[in-house]
Amino acid sequence: MTHPSSDRVVIFDTTLRDGEQSPGASMNLEEKIRIAQTLEEMGVDVIEAGFPAASNGDFEAVREVGRVVRNATIAGLARAHRNDIERAAEALKGAARQRIHTFISTSPLHMKYKLQMEPDAVVQAIWDSVTLARNHVEDVEWSAEDGSRTELDFLCRCVETAIKAGATTINIPDTVGYAVPEEYGALIRAVREKTPNSDQAIFSVHCHNDLGLAVANSLAGVAGGARQVECTINGLGERAGNAALEEIVMALRTRADYLPYKTGIKTEAITRASRLVSTITGFVVQPNKAIVGANAFAHESGIHQDGMLKHAGTYEIMTPESVGLNRSTLVMGKHSGRAAFRAKLKELGYDDMGDNAVNEAFRRFKDLADRKKDVFDEDIIALIDDEVGRQHDHIQFVSLQVVAGSRGPQHAVLEVTVGGEAVPPVVSFGNGPVDAVFNAIKLVFPHDARLQLYQVHAVTAGTDAQAEVTVRLEEGGKTVNGQGADADTLVATCRAYLHALNKLLVKRQKTAPAAISA
Repeated sequence: MTHPSSDRVVIFDTTLRDGEQSPGASMNLEEKIRIAQTLEEMGVDVIEAGFPAASNGDFEAVREVGRVVRNATIAGLARAHRNDIERAAEALKGAARQRIHTFISTSPLHMKYKLQMEPDAVVQAIWDSVTLARNHVEDVEWSAEDGSRTELDFLCRCVETAIKAGATTINIPDTVGYAVPEEYGALIRAVREKTPNSDQAIFSVHCHNDLGLAVANSLAGVAGGARQVECTINGLGERAGNAALEEIVMALRTRADYLPYKTGIKTEAITRASRLVSTITGFVVQPNKAIVGANAFAHESGIHQDGMLKHAGTYEIMTPESVGLNRSTLVMGKHSGRAAFRAKLKELGYDDMGDNAVNEAFRRFKDLADRKKDVFDEDIIALIDDEVGRQHDHIQFVSLQVVAGSRGPQHAVLEVTVGGEAVPPVVSFGNGPVDAVFNAIKLVFPHDARLQLYQVHAVTAGTDAQAEVTVRLEEGGKTVNGQGADADTLVATCRAYLHALNKLLVKRQKTAPAAISA
């Protein structure tokens, strides 16, 4: 057990659970497994793989991630309900290291209006739920939903009850992102000091970013004695998101003088994990995002550039290499062979790709190199990430031809496969080439989803740069994001829309139960 006297901080990643609750973020089973494997390779201690009672899809995800991942602990979320806890226990059976994470609201506001339960009844529910969970697994985490707005004495009573019932980790979340660092750090310290049996559990923090304070609050919680931080890749999550794993880890590493704590994260894997999650979820990382944004290590100011040339430490507090951002001098082109391409994949962290995936990536690379003089690292990353999980998509891109221009009529000829079966090519007209492409997709696969977002950006500089397109679709209150990359903007557009449509088919199966925001 990690005690406050220890300098080791447990990293609990909830990208697959809380991260997927972000509007538009949806992952299929293969994508969840790929992310989980990447998290394990990074050295993440606990992976919260889903909420088994939410849907059959979540149940399968927790079960399959538990079968594939052997080093990290796999957690399944459960409300304080017998069915939730038993469903989580069943999903976790094949995991080498199992954790049931159960929770209930403890703030006056939540107890009165959401739970409609008296405080004594909540305490009894904590005892019953943790006891039941502990009967199934040895590793039980209990969370006080809306903990940061809970009265201190009652919170201590709840924590004491959970530990007595067998909880080994106690999480005090800032569920609505309301806390400020000094206050939150003091809360963690006070609960630990005032709860008689607090030394028998690890304390955890789980902060939301509604005021932009999730990382600061999490670090304040660690300073207050917490030794587990719950976070997500790229800060993905509900509303404004969660504390970003990469920011937590690099803050602890960079400011070890002030925050003398360690994690088991291999930081060189951060950039790859960030790109993978961005591609799978369709959430583009903002350029000025700390650690993993495109501008994180860019220097525009002449003063900054001059200082950097003299000594990198003048304006860089960490190196790009420390987070896996390698500045390669090997630029690929149309004469580059398969061996050089494989070497480049390994350099970029894609050394676990199978032969079929490498062959398909090499084919697309040669096609791109025929149209683009220099193929940069960013091009290859976009090209490979665009293929992630696509082999399992229900609707797959085959070909697209578009007629555009001022004279019109603009039209698109699209060919796809649906469920592995070729669909006859369709011709569709539209108010411009993008509209024509989207209309063609609706012809081959009729649906009522509304387009909420269409966004294009260039992967690299130059007029021959690849386009990376993001599409967001909404249907029946459910939103999904899709991404596509190609040297042709309209092909990238088509790939992005199809990616989103495939995710929508997955999300149609999900029926999330109420109150899963702990």
